[in-house]
Amino acid sequence: MLLPVVLILLFGYGLSFDVKDARVTVVLEDSSPTARNLVSGLQGSSYLAPTWATSMAQAERMVRAGETDAILRVPGDFSRRLAAGAGKLQLLLNGVDSNTAAAIEGYVSGALAVPLQRQGDRAGNKPAGVGSIVIAQRMWFNEAGQSTWYLVPGLIVLVMTLIGAFLTSLLVAREWERGTLESLFVTPVRPLELVLSKLAPYIIIGGIDLIMCLLAAKYLFQVPMRGSLWIIIVSSLLYLMVSLALGLFISAATRNQFAASQMALLASFMPAMMLSGFVFDLRNMPVIIQIISQALPATHFMGLIKTLFMAGDYWPDILKSCAILTLYTTVLIVLTRRLLIKNLD
Repeated sequence: MLLPVVLILLFGYGLSFDVKDARVTVVLEDSSPTARNLVSGLQGSSYLAPTWATSMAQAERMVRAGETDAILRVPGDFSRRLAAGAGKLQLLLNGVDSNTAAAIEGYVSGALAVPLQRQGDRAGNKPAGVGSIVIAQRMWFNEAGQSTWYLVPGLIVLVMTLIGAFLTSLLVAREWERGTLESLFVTPVRPLELVLSKLAPYIIIGGIDLIMCLLAAKYLFQVPMRGSLWIIIVSSLLYLMVSLALGLFISAATRNQFAASQMALLASFMPAMMLSGFVFDLRNMPVIIQIISQALPATHFMGLIKTLFMAGDYWPDILKSCAILTLYTTVLIVLTRRLLIKNLD
């Protein structure tokens, strides 16, 4: 009864394919009134959140750091070219999410058309006096604009979550139901050793699945792998440890296989699929759901793995995400160890 209610509320209120408040950085090299009037159209759109940069170098750093979704460059000769018949603009899009990039391109083109139309109305709709705009568009990190490049790295997160949390959620619960865990309590094995022994086989299984995913991404789907392969492997195994520890914690807390499987589905796989940024842009969700999504380890690994595949090694993001995943792993293992203290109740 709980699962349908969660799905209805989540899909109805929280998830949306719309793109709102897209971050567009404007590099205004032409300070003429015509150029300023043109880019003012960006501020009138509810779908765009324009910011300003003093140079292209600064704007490019913002794209690589994930601080903006697009760059709109107004060259220094824009006004002169526009008066002559055709003004040229440059639009650089962050193509990690190809669907969002395509939507932003449409929003920017529509926003720029509004002030140009007003200028044409004032000039009596004379094309020679007003000119037209040509937008030279370029997509970074996903030159082909293929959604496969965006989805396949995210599938690695879902596979690691499924192998980790969903399968290990049944381990200790099955031991409790069969009564075999009590026999372990009379042995010298300590709770931490019990936790690690339960995790070990699934680390091997998860490692094999990770290799299969990487081979499929590289040779089957031709997804570029611009970051270090070793960093991708290490960060993926670190997230696998988080998923395994989460599943084991749920199993030790519930002591029932059916309840553990349902809890694992609600606490791991569903959030990883819908609240991690795999399909839906997190910025379009209500604030409360954005806060919840930031508390999920899958959200941090999702952003990291997509950056590693498509943009390369960005060390501030790598260190931050790996530190968060390490903290999650440590906390979950400690909590699971406390739940497996040798006592019968």
